[in-house]
Order: sequence, then C-alpha cells, then structure tokens
Amino acid sequence: MPRPIAVGPSRTVLFAVGGFLLLAACALGALIFFRTEPFSLDMWSNALFVANAAPLLVAFSQVMNFLGAGWFGFFAVPIAGALALVILKRPWSAAFFITAEIASAGLVQILKHLFGRVRPEEIIVISDFGSFPSGHVANAATLATAAFILFPRLIVVLVGAVCVFLMALSRTVLHAHWLSDTLAGAMIGVGVVLIVAGLYAPLLWRERPAAASAREVTAAPQ
Repeated sequence: MPRPIAVGPSRTVLFAVGGFLLLAACALGALIFFRTEPFSLDMWSNALFVANAAPLLVAFSQVMNFLGAGWFGFFAVPIAGALALVILKRPWSAAFFITAEIASAGLVQILKHLFGRVRPEEIIVISDFGSFPSGHVANAATLATAAFILFPRLIVVLVGAVCVFLMALSRTVLHAHWLSDTLAGAMIGVGVVLIVAGLYAPLLWRERPAAASAREVTAAPQ
C-alpha cells in the first residue's frame, strides 16, 4: 500500500483557494440578500421535489437530516474523529480537524444571521434560523475536505464528493434549503478547511511520514 505523501499544497495555495471560496460564498449571499425573489434555478429545483416527493427519497433525506447536524453531526462525529487521530498518534491533525469543524459551524451561523434568508415554504423538517447557507452541506464538505487533507487518496475524494452531493440533495428534497444555499454551504466547508489547513500546514505535513512509519513498525513481524 502506498504511503501518504510527505508534503501537501503550499500555504499560499491553501489560503488563496480557501479565501476565494469564502469570498464567493459571501458574494452569493449578498446577491441573494438584495434580490426580491429566489433564483430561477432555486424555484425550479424546489418545485421539482414538490412534484416528485418519492417516499423512499424523503425517508433517506430524513436520515441525512439527522446525520448531518445536531448532536450527532456537530458533536459526536468531530469528537470521534479527533479521538481516532490521537490514537493514530496525529495530535496536530486532531487539533486541525476540531478547529476546522468549529470554524465552519461558526461561520455558517454568522452568515445565517447576517443574510436571514427565508427557507422554502414547503419545508418538512424543523430547522434553525436562516436558509443561507446550508449548515448540513457545509458540515459534510468540512468533513470530506478535512479527510482528504489528512488522508490524500483518490477514494477519499470520491467518497467525500458523493457524501456532499447526497447531503445537498437531501436538503432540497426536504425543502429545508434552496439549491443555492447548498452550493454556498459546500464552498464554505471546503474554504474553511483549506484556510485552517494553511495555518496548520507545517505540523500536518510533518505528521504524515511519522504516522506512516509508526504503522509500519506496528505491522512489522516480530
């Protein structure tokens, strides 16, 4: 099995791409704030799931609603992930992961209260204040991007992308968000992780070869 690479993207790249995504999400929020009605694509996607509310799809979306937020998504998953990283002898990775989770959730709440977008009238779940951006999708994107930063594998990218897509789909199926809310949530999740990774970069890259060496020693025949 190939070992993780010893270094990752430069801090300049991480900050630049992360900052661009956050600015793009905020610009989208500002555009929405000054509009009098949702985008045509938002209206179309919401109407699509009003007309095609398949029970199985709604049930799946209800499961995603539980997994993506609340005590499970915002507390249990991050804490379990951080503990796992500590067990793998990657304490700085654990600190990076928790920092990214807190920063992502905090920024989402700030933007929700700043823009105060009204959710679709057809919403079928109980949600907090503000439709923009989607906290569920931001959390999914945060987890997926952090996982790739820590374990840079193609399979991690593919699984992460699928999870973010399914979370975004579930939020529109439940009419908890407009489609543009989910797009902004994804940009915020990825952007926050990249910026936090830039802050932790030297420590994260240093832990990669050390963690690989520790696993090889443990797996070596006695």
